[in-house]
Amino acid sequence: MFQSVPRRRPLCEMGVNTARSQSARCFRKTVESTTTQLKKVPWLDKSVNQLLSWLQKAGVGANDASKSSQCKKGLLSIFADHCGFVTGQRLRRACQIRELYSNLYSERTKWTLVGNIWRRFQNKHAPSGKLIAALAGVFVWDNEKIQDEEMHRCGLELQTLDTVNRLNPSSGTVAGQTEMVWEIIVDKTDFKVWRRPIPNSHLYEYRVLGSYMDVSPRQFFNVQLDTEYRKKWDSLVIKLEVVDRDVNTGSEVVHWATHFPYPMYSRDYVYVRRYDVDVENNLMILVSRAVAHPRVPETQSFVRVHSYQSKMVIRPHKSFDENGFDYLLTYSDDPQTVFPRYCVSWMVSSGMPDFLEKLHVAALQAKNLEVGIRDYAGRD
Repeated sequence: MFQSVPRRRPLCEMGVNTARSQSARCFRKTVESTTTQLKKVPWLDKSVNQLLSWLQKAGVGANDASKSSQCKKGLLSIFADHCGFVTGQRLRRACQIRELYSNLYSERTKWTLVGNIWRRFQNKHAPSGKLIAALAGVFVWDNEKIQDEEMHRCGLELQTLDTVNRLNPSSGTVAGQTEMVWEIIVDKTDFKVWRRPIPNSHLYEYRVLGSYMDVSPRQFFNVQLDTEYRKKWDSLVIKLEVVDRDVNTGSEVVHWATHFPYPMYSRDYVYVRRYDVDVENNLMILVSRAVAHPRVPETQSFVRVHSYQSKMVIRPHKSFDENGFDYLLTYSDDPQTVFPRYCVSWMVSSGMPDFLEKLHVAALQAKNLEVGIRDYAGRD
């Protein structure tokens, strides 16, 4: 009796779908244009490109979802699409600003500017700062730098060891109040080596106490830090360069690639180092430990050493420029080998004295031949 009237979609539903489709298309175009601009910036990190690729896929997924799922609609969906559109616009604006500054400033100035902006942001948004830094590929000095307390503790280690040796000079072991026992493995007049096991590991930590009477503390200290001079006297070096520097503390990030004994592959280290000359206490301090830096990703050419730490304290007998000083070196690393524990222990315990003697000879040559090396002790 009554004719059936075809049911039409409400106008509000059509409006919602139309707005969603237009917003998704606009968001996708924004991400695509931003990606095109990023290809023109060669120094941009890969992590940001991956983030934009993910956003582009998200935009395509949002467009497909608007066609397949008719039930999820309303003001909330429009708001979500609008947020995606705004995010894309801001990413494009940020990339344009970054490209502008890349044309105006040098590489070092750019990273200094980024570091200052990052420190201000981190003070306000500390919990989310680390996640954003990882996505953007930014090295955060405030988190990775060697702190003043660590430098101070390192300076006290030589004094503590002297006190223990005076109280018990005939003992072959050294132990602190809360430390594990150090076992002596080399005992000479001017050269002693101890070791102790690293907890939850098959490796050892080593401590070397020695003296040199024919070279000045300043010369020995500078030879260790001068990367260009080390390329000349250390035949094992493949690559050695400073990749980043903190202007506030003078700390540096160093990439070091070195040959290992056959048949092992060459290793490379990325570490942060900080040095200090304590005139008041008559000490020179150098601390290094492994870090991850976005400018030096792992490659197939070397085996990356992720666990590494070195601390050296130099105490002159008289002054920094007169011959004669004592030094204390504490060292540990995991060379990523498959050899038994005793083999690794033998390589380290024999290789460390050999390196120190090369360092000593290099300091003598720099002194006798008057080789021009940088004076790190007089940087202030």
